[in-house]
Amino acid sequence: MTGRASTGAGPWPYAVWALTRAWLLACVFKVVTVPGPDVTVDVSVIYRSWYEVLLTGTYPLDDVTWQYPPGAALAVLSPALLPFLEYAAAFFVLVLLCDALTLGLLLYAGRRPGIRAAGAWVWVVGVPLLGPTVYARYDLMVTAVAVAALLAGVRRPRALGALAAFGALLKGWPALLLVGVRKGRPTRAAWGSAVLAGAGLAVSFALWMPGAFAFLAFQRDRGTEVESLGALVFHGARQFGWEGRVELRYGSLEFVGPQVELVSTLALGLGVLAAGWLVLWRLRAGSFAAHTPAEAAFTAVLLFTVTSRVISPQYVVWLVGLAAVCLAFRAAAMTLPAVLVLVAAGVTVLEFPVGFGHVVASDAWGVTLLFVRNGLLVAASLIAARRLWRSTVPGVPRTDAAPLAVDGQPSRVAR
Repeated sequence: MTGRASTGAGPWPYAVWALTRAWLLACVFKVVTVPGPDVTVDVSVIYRSWYEVLLTGTYPLDDVTWQYPPGAALAVLSPALLPFLEYAAAFFVLVLLCDALTLGLLLYAGRRPGIRAAGAWVWVVGVPLLGPTVYARYDLMVTAVAVAALLAGVRRPRALGALAAFGALLKGWPALLLVGVRKGRPTRAAWGSAVLAGAGLAVSFALWMPGAFAFLAFQRDRGTEVESLGALVFHGARQFGWEGRVELRYGSLEFVGPQVELVSTLALGLGVLAAGWLVLWRLRAGSFAAHTPAEAAFTAVLLFTVTSRVISPQYVVWLVGLAAVCLAFRAAAMTLPAVLVLVAAGVTVLEFPVGFGHVVASDAWGVTLLFVRNGLLVAASLIAARRLWRSTVPGVPRTDAAPLAVDGQPSRVAR
């Protein structure tokens, strides 16, 4: 393909985006009532209380629910940019703007050779599938940074590194965007930029206010949250008289009781195995195309999400954003995992907030929803890992090769 390509999207992505986001705004502003717990409490109560503490010149040192890297303070303080609105309203509007920016980036990227509008459609459809929770957390803001990083990184590895570092100081997981950068000069540029930007920002946050890294101790002490993969063990055990219970700890509902510490430790062990697989893949990989960083990031975040002790509903928006970038490339190998993530997003809104009471009670409906959602994410993880390996590791058979421009030159990559 040569010359500048048209997205061919027309006005439809904008129209569907506007309609679906109007519904999300109606939900968070409580014009429309969604069954289940009020998802906006995190913003109107918890974020607002952190906002007040941050304005005094310190991080929330005495609040174990503060589980975030120091850059999260920027998201919590961001409603100050709209002083004419009440805190929660300003936050929702800013999330909407980040949502629109992400769509704009995906559509703009769709004009490049080898890029298509499918990624924008994944974003348009995937975000509202998560329901109002997606606008009542700051994760969409972080996802916007990740999408910008991956799209910029196609031509500017240093921009990818700097944005990944910034995203990591917002919520940690964008550090995984660096795992799939092409070896050699692009890796040195991206990783070097990430180290410099990350170190500079970390020092700045530490000097800005005391307690910038207090979150590390709070994260260390977390247990098994009721929506995680490991939690299915205890949802099942409750049917046979398990003596544990559910408690609000560290800002989420966790299982407390016999063998919980063991399952939490096993989850950490699975995370270590996932990290080991990624290191092995990185060492073995020899074929890097323009879409490889996005597909590697998508796979890495999937693996660490399913092995986490916590799988909150808003985590799925990370996967939706990365899936959108993957499918923006015409040579994408991640179509099936991306579809599974979209289905999982739809099941997630049924699990939280609609059916969260059933999940907490471990009844048949709640356990079924959780089993299906987590099962879809596990399946997406395994398929994505297999496809990433087959498309990049030398000696592995490839099929359906298709040309794709990489740094201006056509290459053969697995579809």
